[in-house]
Parts: sequence; C-alpha cells; structure tokens
Amino acid sequence: MSNSYRPKLAAVVTTYFKYSHAQHIVDRFLDGYGWNGAHHYPPMDLVSLYVDQVGENDLSRERARRHPAMKICPSIAEALTLGGSKLAVDGVVLVAEHGNYPRNEKGQTRYPRHEFFEEIVKVFRASGRSVPIFNDKHLSWNWEWARQMFDTSRELRFALMAGSSLPVTWRIPSVEMPLGARVGEALCVGYGGVDSYDFHGLETIQCMVERRRGGESGVQWVQAYRGDSFWDALRQRVWSPTLMVAALTRSHTLTPARQGFTDVFPTDDDMRRLAPDPVAYHYEHADGLKCTLLLMSGLVRDFNFAAYVNGSREPWSTQMYLPMPDGRTTLANFFSPLVNNMEKLFLTGRSPYPVERTLLTTGLTAAGIESLYRGQQRFETPHLAIHYQPAKESTFWRT
Repeated sequence: MSNSYRPKLAAVVTTYFKYSHAQHIVDRFLDGYGWNGAHHYPPMDLVSLYVDQVGENDLSRERARRHPAMKICPSIAEALTLGGSKLAVDGVVLVAEHGNYPRNEKGQTRYPRHEFFEEIVKVFRASGRSVPIFNDKHLSWNWEWARQMFDTSRELRFALMAGSSLPVTWRIPSVEMPLGARVGEALCVGYGGVDSYDFHGLETIQCMVERRRGGESGVQWVQAYRGDSFWDALRQRVWSPTLMVAALTRSHTLTPARQGFTDVFPTDDDMRRLAPDPVAYHYEHADGLKCTLLLMSGLVRDFNFAAYVNGSREPWSTQMYLPMPDGRTTLANFFSPLVNNMEKLFLTGRSPYPVERTLLTTGLTAAGIESLYRGQQRFETPHLAIHYQPAKESTFWRT
C-alpha cells in the first residue's frame, strides 16, 4: 500500500447513539480526535456504514448528512461491496455493543458479533480476498463461536484485532510490565457487572501478565465468588489482601470510609457496606500463576492493577485510566488510543497486539459467568490452553 493511498473502511455496528461504542469509534474516523497535543485525522476514509438498530436517539443519519462521502447501507454485504459484487474496502470496523438484544439464562447479552462476522466473511469468500477486521470488546458471548472467529481469521489469512480500551489507555503511573518478568500473583480491582465490565478487568490483567517469562500458556480453571462467598474468600486469603490494598490505593474514585474524611481508607466492614454485591473471578494459568479480578461497584469506579513482580515483597501497581462520560462532558478519551491502534491495523495489515489475548479473555469472561451460573463452582478450562507471545512494543498511550 503506497504512502499516498488512503484505505477505505466499512463500519458494521449494532446501534449508533450518543456515548455508544459506535459513536466513540466511528466519530473518530469521521471527525478526528486529539492526539499528542494536536487534532489528528486518521489517514483513511470511512466510506460506508451499516446500523442494525436505528432508534429515536440515532446519530448515524446526522453523521451521513455531515459526511456525504460515507454511505449508509441496508446490509452488511453492501457496506463491504459499496453496492457492487466484490469486496471494495480495505478494512472493517465491527462494533456490536449496545442495542436491544436478548439475554440468555446466564445473564449474557447475545450481541451479534459472531453473526456480523460471518456476514463479513461471506463477502471475503465470495470475493476471493480478505481485509483486516477490528472487533470491539470480546469476540462473542459464546466460546465456540469466538474460537471459530479466531480460526477463520487464520484460515483466510486476515489480521484480526479485538478487545478493550483498557490495555491501550493511559496508565497512572505510566509503566509497562517488564518483558520476561517473573510474576508471582496478579490482581485487578474494578467495577461494573458480569458479561460487561468483567471483560475490561480481565483485559487489564492479561495485557500485563502476558509479558511474564515464557509468555502466555493458557488458563486451567476459573472459580467465581459472589456476595457472602466473596467476603469468605477474602478472609481465607484466596487472593492477596496486600495486592488488593495496593490496587485500591491507585484508585482515583475510592469511596472513603466516612463522609468528609477522604483520607480514611475503608476497612473490610466499610467495603462490605459500600460494595454490597461484589464479584471475584479467581483463576490459575498453566504455568501456576494465579490471578484475580474483583468487581467492587460502590467502592471504586475505575480499574486498578497490582502484582508481585521479580520476587519483590512490595506490590507493583498502576491504574488503567478510564475517564467515563458523566452526562455533562464527552470525556471518553480512552477510545482515542484504541482508534490509534486500529489505524495501525488498517495501515500495516497486522494487529499491534496478539488477538490471542482477546481470545483468552473472551474465554475467561464466559468461564467466570459459567462458574457463577453453576453455583460458584470451580470450572475447569482445558479449552483455554492458549499459547502466545506478547507484542514487544508497548501499545498503551504514554504521556
């Protein structure tokens, strides 16, 4: 691809309203975004858009009026062929998050990521060629479908990039896990619910621990804890309380123990009062590393990581900065580093970081939900024997 050529992109999304993932991502390709002290316009053109659900709060039609070079298409196939018979774009942005989709008995929203992916791949097969795809968040709520998506990308030899904003956003402090480090235990304290923000917390952990000595070796089992079982596990030191405290001290949103005393760190009783429905996913990698994701809504509203590294007794910790929109401002700038990495995918034809990371975190999310569904029983995960090496270059937004 020559330096003067501007790749053409198609976007396939579930819905497009204010603060939706589609709005945050597609808007940045259409209007640019702040980057390194300047307004940056991606060196590519988003030329077509398919929206599955158009509601009263839809923004896609307004965007099409402001950007006449972008065509709204009635089908995924037309968005990729631009109305012709063959693939006519150089990359696909797939955002199947938000919208009115059914939930199953396990509480998983059946977002049609896999279904959209299959429609895209039909065009690839009919055209005899393929182009890179970015898939927002996890690959699918269904593990078998997620694995199929990964395998298809290998079969047809196209770059597949996926995942959360958390691995690429700012870190406070701005640090990277040393490549080849020895990691003794790792933990993330975050917030939100299962089948949603649990994925973000798992990506927070995985983007760090995949850099350990030997690279990633997969996960053997997952054990979920919720409510009283969570507090019992904490008392039994199933995960390190020291790491938990180290992660909490990185939080910018930690709820103080008492109103008006912002420097009073909450006790266990305070945390139990402030976080009435906590969830933990505790799991073991094939090389023996144990990790834990803690969702503690009411106590924090950010994602904080801690680990024991290279034999040190002192925890190594940082926060993945996630400034969420609050209804008054559009502060979701963590989508900017994600889009910047997407640009690299579409310009080079290679994902800046391994999609195996998201394949593993997809499987971990499903396994944690399965453990909860089975009464918080330990869930064996031989299917998560996923081996890979991390990217050597850092991909998060350094400041």
